[in-house]
Amino acid sequence: MKKFLFILLVVGLCSFCWYLFLKPYDYLASFKVKTYPGVVNQSIKKWSSAIGNSKILESKDVNSIIQEIEIKSIRYRYDWDIQPITDSTSSVKVYVTDLNNSIENRLQILFSDSLFEDEVRNRLLHFNDNLKDHLANFKVVVIGQEKLESSYVVYLPVKTTQLKKAKGMMGVYPYLDNLMASSGIKSNGFPFIEVTYWNQTNDSIHYNFCYPIIKNENLPINKDVKYKKFEGGNVIKASYNGNYITSDRAWYKLLDYAAKEHIEVVSKPVEIFYSNPNFGGEALEWKAEVFLPLR
Repeated sequence: MKKFLFILLVVGLCSFCWYLFLKPYDYLASFKVKTYPGVVNQSIKKWSSAIGNSKILESKDVNSIIQEIEIKSIRYRYDWDIQPITDSTSSVKVYVTDLNNSIENRLQILFSDSLFEDEVRNRLLHFNDNLKDHLANFKVVVIGQEKLESSYVVYLPVKTTQLKKAKGMMGVYPYLDNLMASSGIKSNGFPFIEVTYWNQTNDSIHYNFCYPIIKNENLPINKDVKYKKFEGGNVIKASYNGNYITSDRAWYKLLDYAAKEHIEVVSKPVEIFYSNPNFGGEALEWKAEVFLPLR
């Protein structure tokens, strides 16, 4: 009996020391969301930039984010782990550490609900409410494989981030529109973007904002715009309804679909826009088609 009690005491002390000094986080929050990991990933980054005193330290892939939030000179580290459960649901785990008062918080958590726990819960509830609002404001449906037709285009290259993609479009759209109107260039379809580079670690993108036109020998020479043949080709397609600021949500949906169906794709999306945001209207009625080229 004494030996058993001694072993029990040693195990208890070791467990307590691990919990107090070696455990890699102070608090774990877990919840499920009705969407896929790419949407959660981008929503965390948007939420982080909106709440202030917050920054993303690392995002190695779509499933993990390390965030730091500073409140009253106290730094909190949020390690997000996002894993798909089904096509339309994900599991989210958030490992939270108070970088200034870790041991004190762990002791308080052992014996009662602490202010630290309450603050973390409230903050994550705020994020979850923002995510639910976002999910109610767009719709993505995967259509499947088809062929995207080629076209001749006038275009302007843009370098930006996913979050600022629409802002870049708003900058070049009226410029191209005015150029075409003043130069007599005839439109031959709806405007689209052709992503030529996508860094999924830091969300930087390069894209060409393109307007399909009728090719002729008298196209105006301009130091800013360029002309070329857009090749088109075999793609997988999704329809998107919502604000074009977040049409990249369809990129992740197509990537998930391609992985599930064992389809090799190139991560260079194409988006065709059928609505003009300058005319206003309900964003859920804005329509775009989104494509990923087959490899």
